[in-house]
Amino acid sequence: MHRLTISLRSIANSYWKSKTPQCGTAWGLETLLTFTTLSGCGSLGYVMKPVMRSVQMQIVNALRLGERSKASSLLSDIACRSNSLTANDFVYILEYCARSPDPLFVMETWRIMGEKDVCVDDKCYLLIIRALCKGGYLEEALNMMDILGENNDLYPVLPIYNNLLGGCARTQRVIRANDCLDLMERQMVGKNEITYTELLKLAVSQKNLSTVHEIWKECIKYYSLSIISLRKFVWSFTRLRDLEAAFEALQHMVALVLRGGFIISKTTEGKLFTLRLDIPIPSSCELSLKRCTSENEDSELSVSNKVESEVENAAGLRMLRKHNSSSIMKVLRWSFNDVIRACAQTSNCRLAEQLILQMQSLGLEPSCCTYDGFIRAVVSGRGFHDGIEVIKVMQQKHLKPYDSTLATLAIGCSKGLELDLAEAFLNQISKSPSVRPYNTFLEACDTMDRPERAVRILVKMKEMELQPDIRTYELLFSLFGNVNAPYEEGNILSQFDVAKRINAIEMDMVKNGIQHSHLSMKNLLKALGAEGMVRELIQYLRVAENQFSRGYYCLGTPSYNTVLQSLVEAKEIHVATEIFKSMKSCGFLPNAATYNIMIDCCSIIRCFKSASALVSLMVRDGFYPQAVTYTALMKILLGNGDFDEAINLLDQGILEGIQSDVLLFNTFLQEACEKGRIDIIELIVKRMHEQRVQPDPSTCYFVFSAYVDHDYINTAMEALQVLSLLMISEESSVLEESRTEFEENYILAEDSEAESRIVELFKDSDENLAVALMNIRWCATLGFQISWLPNQSSWAKRLSSNYGPGEGVST
Repeated sequence: MHRLTISLRSIANSYWKSKTPQCGTAWGLETLLTFTTLSGCGSLGYVMKPVMRSVQMQIVNALRLGERSKASSLLSDIACRSNSLTANDFVYILEYCARSPDPLFVMETWRIMGEKDVCVDDKCYLLIIRALCKGGYLEEALNMMDILGENNDLYPVLPIYNNLLGGCARTQRVIRANDCLDLMERQMVGKNEITYTELLKLAVSQKNLSTVHEIWKECIKYYSLSIISLRKFVWSFTRLRDLEAAFEALQHMVALVLRGGFIISKTTEGKLFTLRLDIPIPSSCELSLKRCTSENEDSELSVSNKVESEVENAAGLRMLRKHNSSSIMKVLRWSFNDVIRACAQTSNCRLAEQLILQMQSLGLEPSCCTYDGFIRAVVSGRGFHDGIEVIKVMQQKHLKPYDSTLATLAIGCSKGLELDLAEAFLNQISKSPSVRPYNTFLEACDTMDRPERAVRILVKMKEMELQPDIRTYELLFSLFGNVNAPYEEGNILSQFDVAKRINAIEMDMVKNGIQHSHLSMKNLLKALGAEGMVRELIQYLRVAENQFSRGYYCLGTPSYNTVLQSLVEAKEIHVATEIFKSMKSCGFLPNAATYNIMIDCCSIIRCFKSASALVSLMVRDGFYPQAVTYTALMKILLGNGDFDEAINLLDQGILEGIQSDVLLFNTFLQEACEKGRIDIIELIVKRMHEQRVQPDPSTCYFVFSAYVDHDYINTAMEALQVLSLLMISEESSVLEESRTEFEENYILAEDSEAESRIVELFKDSDENLAVALMNIRWCATLGFQISWLPNQSSWAKRLSSNYGPGEGVST
C-alpha cells in the first residue's frame, strides 16, 4: 500500500491558520470552531448554495471506473468554481471514499476543503476518519483525532473512535488499538456496545481469550446486553474454543429472547441492530489488548442441569414460536449453530445433542447449517456411522446436506477405510472448496493398497477443476510409484512404467506451480528404490541437493535414509558410503535410522569393526541401540560363523531391555538353517518363547527346513504345527475359543472353497493367520493329528527341558 506523501499535521495546521485571518479580531479561532461545530454548514453560519450534486456524482463515477486523474481534475474544478463552498459540496465524495474505501482521495478532498476555507462538521470528520481507518491508514487517523482533541470546541465523537477501533480489528494492529483506547480515556468519551464489538473482533483475531473475558465482565457490569451484543460474544467464545463461556452467553440470549420487549432492525447495508438507546458508559475501566499467553483448556461440560427453566416461560415460548421467521430467531439460530460447530472442534458430541434438543423445544427447527455443525460433532465424537444416521433424519425432513457436510462424512468413512461409502459421499459433492476430503480418500487407498480406486477420485477432482495440493502429490507418489505386486522385484517393463508415472506426476506439479516437499521427495525416492532404479535414484538425489544449495528445501534426513536403504538393499556399498558422507557435508545430521542402515551396510561386507565405530558415533549423538541395531551386528557375527559371540550379544541386549522382535530372532534362524545348526535353531525358538515374541512365516520356514535337511520329518511337521498355532496366539484359551471356527471353515473343511477363504485372509493383510491356517490344513491333510495345545507338544517340552533360561550353546 502506498503511504500518504502529505503530512497530516502540516495540512491540518495550515488549514486552521488559513481560516483565522478571515474571521477577524471579533471572531477568534475558538469562536469560529464553536460556531462551525454547532451549525454544521458554511463559514460564519451563512448557508451557501452547494455546487450541483451532479459534479460530485461525476467525480464518484470517475473513481469507480479507475479514472483518478479525471476525478482529481473535476475536484479542482469545484475549487475553482466558487469561493463560497460548504461541507455539503463534498459530502457525497466523502461518503464514497468512506465506503470504498479510498483514503488517498479523501486526503486530496480534505486538502481542497482546507484551501477553500470550508468548515468541516462532525459528519465530514467521521467520513474522513472512516475512509482512513478502512483503508488501513491508522496512524493518519489517530493523528487527525489527536488534532481534533487539541481543539476544545471540535469534539471527536464516539463513532469516530469506533471507526478507528474497527480499522485496528481489520488490520490486527493491537498497538494502535491501545493508543486509541488511551486517547479515549484522555478525552473521556466512554464506550458503547459498538466499541466492545470492535474490541472483540480484535481480541479474537489475536486469539486473546483472556481479553474477551475481560470485555465480557466489563459489559455485563455496565450494560444490559442486547441480543446482537450477546451474539458477538457467543461468536468470540466459539472462535477461541471456550465452549463453556459460549454456552453461558447463549443461555443469556435464550433468556433475553423469551423475555422479549425489543425490536431488531436492519441498516442500509443489511446489518442487524437493536432499536434501543445505546448510552456510552464512562471510561473507568482499564482494558488492555496485550497478547496473553495463558491457554484455555477445553473441558467436557456437564450441562444437563443448565438447559432448564427458560422453556418453562410459557408466554415467552409462545412469542418465540409466533415469530419463528423473524430476525430474532435468525440471530438465535446463528448462535446455536456457532456453539454446535464449536462442539465439533472440541469433540463434545453430548453437548451438541443437548443443544439440538433445546432448539427443538424452543420451536427453533435446525437448519442445514445446524446439521452441518452437528454432524461434524457426531463424526468427531462417535464416528461416521452415527453421522450417517443424522443424514437420514435430514432426508426425512427434506433438507439437503451441504457439500461440507458430505465432505465431513467422506473424511470419516475414509479414515474408517470404508472406501465404498466414502466414494459415494464424494460423488454427491457438487463443489468443494477444499481438497482435503479427496486427499483423505487417497490416503485410505494408499493404506489398503488400492490404487485403482484412487483413479476414479482423481478423475472427479479434474472434472470439478479442484487443484491438488502438495499432500495430493505426496500420496500420488506413494500410490503409483510402485508397479509390481508385493514380493515381486522390478524389471525393465515395471521400471519403464514407474519412470513414466513419476514424470507425469511431476509435470502436473509444475503445471500447478507446486514444488516438492520433504515427504513427496521421500516417496519419489522410495518408489525408485523399490524398483531397483539405482541410477535414477542417485540422479534425483543430486538434483535435489543442487536445488537445496540454492535455498530450495525439499531434502531432509528421512529422504537420505530412503536412498541409503535402497542402496544397501541393492548392495551398492560404496555408493551408500559416498551418499552418507554427502549427507553430512550438506548439513543433515544422521538420526538413529541412518546409523542403523549404515550398520546394516557393514553386515554386507561383514566388517564388525566399522559397525562398532558407527555404534560409538550413534551413542555419542544421543541414539541408543535398538533391536534393529543388534540385528545388524548379529548378522555380521553370524555371517562370520561366530555363534557364541552372537548369542552373548543377544543376551546382552535382552539384559539391557531392548524390545526384541521376530526379525532379530529370524536372523539367527536363517544362519543356523544355512549352516545346519539345529542346536542353535532350538535354542533361539526357546528364547523367542521366553521373550513372548510370536513367530512369523519366515520362522516356520527356517525351522521346518532345518529339520527336513536332516531328515527329521516327523519333528519338522510337529514343529511346523506348534509354530503355526503360536502365530495365531500364544494364549491357549484363545486357541480353544477359535478352534471350532478354524477347523470347520478352514482346516478340516472339505469343500472346494476352503483354500480360497484362506487366501482371502491373506488379501485382507492378515498374513500370519492365513499362513498358519494353511500350514495346519496341510498337516491335517497329510494325516497328522492336530493338537490345539502347543505347550503340550513333545517337541516343545523337549526344548523347554534341554535349553533353560539364558543358557548358551557351544560350538
